[in-house]
Amino acid sequence: MLTLLWTRLSPLLLALLLSTSASAERIKDIASVNGVRSNQLIGYGLVVGLDGSGDQTIQAPFTIQSLKSMLAELGVNVPANVNPQLTNVAAVMVHADLPAFAKPGQTIDVTVSSLGNAKSLRGGTLLMTPLKAVNGETYALAQGSLLVSGFGAEGADGSRVTVNATSSGRIPNGATVERMVDSPFATAPTLIMNLNTADFTTAQRVAGSINAALGVGTAQPLDAVSIEVQAPTDQADRVAFLSIVENLQVDPAAAPARVVVNSRSGTIVIGSEVRVETAAVAHGNLVVTVSEDIGVSQPGPFSRVGETVVAPDSEVAAEQEDARMFLLDAGITLQELVTAVNRVGAAPGDLIAILEALQQAGALRAQLIVI
Repeated sequence: MLTLLWTRLSPLLLALLLSTSASAERIKDIASVNGVRSNQLIGYGLVVGLDGSGDQTIQAPFTIQSLKSMLAELGVNVPANVNPQLTNVAAVMVHADLPAFAKPGQTIDVTVSSLGNAKSLRGGTLLMTPLKAVNGETYALAQGSLLVSGFGAEGADGSRVTVNATSSGRIPNGATVERMVDSPFATAPTLIMNLNTADFTTAQRVAGSINAALGVGTAQPLDAVSIEVQAPTDQADRVAFLSIVENLQVDPAAAPARVVVNSRSGTIVIGSEVRVETAAVAHGNLVVTVSEDIGVSQPGPFSRVGETVVAPDSEVAAEQEDARMFLLDAGITLQELVTAVNRVGAAPGDLIAILEALQQAGALRAQLIVI
């Protein structure tokens, strides 16, 4: 029944999408389908063909162990008491993201990073490396020549110049998918849309937009993140249904009033919803200067008594600028707050102190987050 109703409504929905306001956002930009996600893969392998910039096998014995194991699988037996001192091999970790619905035979990009003390992976080739997921199953095989963006040069005296990182690289389309990850998209009785940012108002608006386009009862919010959507059971109809849903327009709720402060770099980000109650702010700088001067006291010429003494001379000076006071009216906007602070010439460090003091005084109507 739902599939038949969906077929009849399709032309009407397309016309509705074309006439929607351009100021709103698409559902696909603010939400994702539960279970439709990428999966992380990881593997251990060897990079060969390096120009003397590989692992120093004395300090990285696992490289030789891996090389012996690989050669044994290929029918080459290395005596147990023989440890080749190679400089053109490096042990590496390989990782990649397996996209949702990736099919066997498709290729994905991989990142290769040195695990030992290799100086550079430039010019190397990754040998066949199984990539496994968290469940221990192999989902892709990686192999190919590395692309390393950095480079380095070293002199005979040990001096070295390096530009960017030479111990890692990428292989575009370097892994072939061998197994598909099971997805609940085709088998789940309903679809769950998860908002990228939790917000009750936005969740309600998303459900309202879907119900307005597809009928009352099609979607209902479960919490501040999830919206349950009734979808057709046929897989082809479900894909077409979801293509309409993710292109519906929604006006997201305004973000909460927040002030984010990075105390290390002095960066301050103030949200548009931040408001300040009436407050008078006085701010002045205290500058303390300490200067050191070293003096030497020594006995006179031809004197047989006394000794040379180093006498430090320290001078401490404190200077306090005149405090400047400015008034913040109740309910001022972000632009007015920035203008008032700039008028007194407050530096980023001063502004951090002012915002913290305003919050302690109860005049800052926002959440102050220090990172």
